[in-house]
Amino acid sequence: MSASVPATVDAYVERYRAATGLPGVAVAITKEGKVIHATGYGKTATGEPVTADTPMAVASVSKSFTALAVMQLAENGKVTLDQPVRRFLPEFTMADPRAAKITVRQLLNQTSGMADSAFHEKSLPQPDTLQGAVARLRTARLAADPGTAFSYHNTNYQVAARLVEVASGQPFAAYLAANIFEPLGMRHSTTINTDRDLPDTARGHLYVLGQAVALPEPTGFGNGSGGVLSTANDMARWLIAQDTGLPGLLSPQAVREMRTPSKPNKEYALGWYIGKTERGTPVLEHGGDLFTSTAHQLLMPDSGYGIAVMANTGMAFSDAHALMIGITAIIEGGTPQSPSMQPLVLTDALFALLTLVTIGLAARGTVRARRWAARRKGWQLWRLAPYLVPIVLCATIAPIHRILARGRDAAWVQLAYLYPTFMVWLVTAAVASLTVVAARLWVVGRRQWRTSPR
Repeated sequence: MSASVPATVDAYVERYRAATGLPGVAVAITKEGKVIHATGYGKTATGEPVTADTPMAVASVSKSFTALAVMQLAENGKVTLDQPVRRFLPEFTMADPRAAKITVRQLLNQTSGMADSAFHEKSLPQPDTLQGAVARLRTARLAADPGTAFSYHNTNYQVAARLVEVASGQPFAAYLAANIFEPLGMRHSTTINTDRDLPDTARGHLYVLGQAVALPEPTGFGNGSGGVLSTANDMARWLIAQDTGLPGLLSPQAVREMRTPSKPNKEYALGWYIGKTERGTPVLEHGGDLFTSTAHQLLMPDSGYGIAVMANTGMAFSDAHALMIGITAIIEGGTPQSPSMQPLVLTDALFALLTLVTIGLAARGTVRARRWAARRKGWQLWRLAPYLVPIVLCATIAPIHRILARGRDAAWVQLAYLYPTFMVWLVTAAVASLTVVAARLWVVGRRQWRTSPR
């Protein structure tokens, strides 16, 4: 890596921010035990500068930390990877008898049989603690036999984090602090339970018509699966520890085991994906998505490089992943692609226009309700049926999305974060339809009442 690469990365990130409107991002780059670059760019949601010590959400990158915690307990003899979870965590019960066979390893490589299609983890009422996250599984069933299929499911890692609490006798945050963060010098890192625990620096944004809008994270629970907060400086220490084999934290044999994928999915190990760059370089990586922020980490074991990116925009826009691809290209001597917000802006503009047209048509339909009723005899309610379509779609959009997303779960409000302008139009269309239907029924009802015999 040449001395000019940090400057090249700085220039690239600033070009990216100028092209997309990305408010803030933190980047860490390491190589062979040294920090090459750790800095912040732009602003937080509250307008403070993002620095190398600004805590930001790493979302599902947290799974690598949870997996490490479990592996430490396994080395200390407090859990066994290929024994049933219930042996070490008796409170872990499900309505499906097959759950008794789920092993600790299957939680970490996401082959437990739990899946969004069988347990709607995001759209169900959210827990406040890891104990509550496990308790709500009592009525849940499995989507597959344990060990037979891979399904990325946050609940796996919430159960794993609760296992850490019970096996260690410490709250999960305290365990990570004492056994991972403090030994590595990650002084500004912690883990949290819910969206309510996010500090202001870790709150994020959505893009609407090309402009970043600061919004609170929708209600959700993420400890163990996505609750870690960290900084560029701290993530640099984490990357160096991973590159040097986690000395003092884990044995070389356990590190190899963490990076060994399962039979059902050759690309997912224990909290890490096994992949390649666009140029074919082998990597270990893991991304993370909240609805208002994203993160990504990547290791190149052969060359000793490590990269971490944390962006304060949501999963619908994948800024951290896009920046990771660009920075990786720079490290490998290539040229990153120039980003473009034009497709997103055009889509937003289309739905904004549709929203205005819908409001106009609703106003026209409401004003002309009396004329509409005058041309018809009786109620003729079937003529109002087309107006029910937006109302029904608005009410059923979450299960429809689940089908289209092949079982991936999302609550109604979370869809508004994924597709903001579409959802604004849909709600507007539903309200507009309801208004027109109500106006027409009112006029017809009054006419029928006046003409009916008394």
